[in-house]
Amino acid sequence: MQRQQQRNYASNTEADLVVIGGGPGGYVAAIKAAQLGMNTVCVEKGETLGGTCLNVGCIPSKALLNNSHYYHMAHSNDFKKRGIEFDNLKLNLNSLMEQKSNAVKALTGGIAQLFKKNKVTHIKGHGKITSKNEVTATKSDGSSEVVKAKNILIATGSEVTPFPGIEIDEKTVVSSTGALSLEQVPGKMIVIGAGVIGVELGSVWSRLGAEVTLVEFLGHVGGMGIDMEISKNFQKILTKQGLTFKLNTKVTSAKVTRGILSGSKVEVNVESAKGGNPETLDCDVLLVCVGRRPYTENLGLEELGIKKDEKGRIPVNSKFQTSVPNIYAIGDCVPGPMLAHKAEDEGIVCVEGIAGGPVHIDYNCVPSVIYTHPEVAWVGKSEEDLKAAGIEYKIGKFPMLANSRAKTNDDTDGLVKIIGDKKTDRILGAHLIGAVAGELVNEAALAMEYGASCEDVARVCHAHPTCSEAFREANLAAYFGKPINF
Repeated sequence: MQRQQQRNYASNTEADLVVIGGGPGGYVAAIKAAQLGMNTVCVEKGETLGGTCLNVGCIPSKALLNNSHYYHMAHSNDFKKRGIEFDNLKLNLNSLMEQKSNAVKALTGGIAQLFKKNKVTHIKGHGKITSKNEVTATKSDGSSEVVKAKNILIATGSEVTPFPGIEIDEKTVVSSTGALSLEQVPGKMIVIGAGVIGVELGSVWSRLGAEVTLVEFLGHVGGMGIDMEISKNFQKILTKQGLTFKLNTKVTSAKVTRGILSGSKVEVNVESAKGGNPETLDCDVLLVCVGRRPYTENLGLEELGIKKDEKGRIPVNSKFQTSVPNIYAIGDCVPGPMLAHKAEDEGIVCVEGIAGGPVHIDYNCVPSVIYTHPEVAWVGKSEEDLKAAGIEYKIGKFPMLANSRAKTNDDTDGLVKIIGDKKTDRILGAHLIGAVAGELVNEAALAMEYGASCEDVARVCHAHPTCSEAFREANLAAYFGKPINF
């Protein structure tokens, strides 16, 4: 029998749960299932666990965002203003990338240890459902391993959405993956897309010295779901930092040209989103950030009659069951925001449901964060959402400029905006810009999960001086009509 046709059965041939995918949703679900007493197997096609998030997404990008911010503070004389002086500042890009890689290695290795501790069986290979109670893992050497399963959980995540007509080589024309590993700082970078990933990675390379232009089809930055007042403030702050935006603009084509002396360049043709006003831009690196799409190919769905929607997502019910009751799906491959923490929560409550527990997630309380500096974060409804729904609301705002901790840190860009129900005072949404907005938004999420009113938060004692006081002050403004310190 040829090697690629070999099929070996796992030693524990009757798993309670087989999870396909070892990203944030999959590995968390596998650990939780094992903790609930299930014999659990996780099949992951990558060399390491953690999926896109840990390997080429959330984690490495945050390492670069953090360290590029330090470099920018030093390079822009911000340190000198704070009384920290030095000579001969240099960027060691290799060391910057090494710190990122070390963080990734430590975290992915940590998941492997958690699997061992919780007795989760890890199989490396591409998982495909070959019957409603069977998953076949095809390994890199062509061999395969078959696991019998009482239940199957699809947690295969998403992949970069390609841009029609533009070929990504991860050197000159890069996706978010290639943008995390550039070997030198480009002189000019053009980013297609000013959503979350675009502004984050654009910020990294802008801080390190690149001239960055972001081309966005929509009329605002920050992607879908962001409050428009927050988006406008955010754009002003990023523009002040040196980023250039071309909004309401679409890219029509791009081609790599090779000069005799200057190496490769990219010519990018753009025009108005409505058509007309063509223009040609040039750059050293073109970053394509037009979103992500569900990874749902070659999973055996069609053979089982599990249909996908028009976006390639897998429809599920409130218990995350597909049309085949013992086959479940979570994370980026099902409808909803493509967020690692959303996938994690879905994974936990899904396996709790399999074990007989209740299944509930309030997606209105799932926060979103953009990890630029300052950070942008929100949870709940925006003004635009409430206007469209015809819900009467009130607003409380507080600028970080008036916050004591932001003042002492000399980091005062941003504001907190609270939206409350005009009749009941219940918090409907929180929208923040600030150095620690990604931390503060979790206080808002907790308050909303418990149905808190603006008055509830306004009457909770907050430590002084902290940036969290701005959150309290915004709730004071929403409930009483005015804050104390502004």
